[in-house]
Amino acid sequence: MGRFRTAYPPEFRRQMVELVRAGRTPEGRSRAFEPTAQSIWTWVRQADRDTGKRRDDPTSIGRKQLTKLWRENPRLRQERDILAKGEVKQKGVRWTGFPPNAWFARESKATPSGFAGS
Repeated sequence: MGRFRTAYPPEFRRQMVELVRAGRTPEGRSRAFEPTAQSIWTWVRQADRDTGKRRDDPTSIGRKQLTKLWRENPRLRQERDILAKGEVKQKGVRWTGFPPNAWFARESKATPSGFAGS
């Protein structure tokens, strides 16, 4: 068996949540079916968030939006840095880069005192 198991289908998760809400215990469902009791509890809590019964974490839709923004953020920072470099070059100022280039500082012996990279 592989290291990771594929995700359970949404319909299976909904059925497990309905059984728990009907009075069955996640531990009992865990023994009867494959997922762990912790997984079933997690599905029940997430279903409660999606229906508005819990407000301690984002809903599934909110979580997807956050994930999309987290993935987009590094790309936007990189684009901002590229644009900033172009703006500096247009003004005739030499771009030194952030953080300072440790290799250049070491090779040119221009390392400040107490510099960790030396």
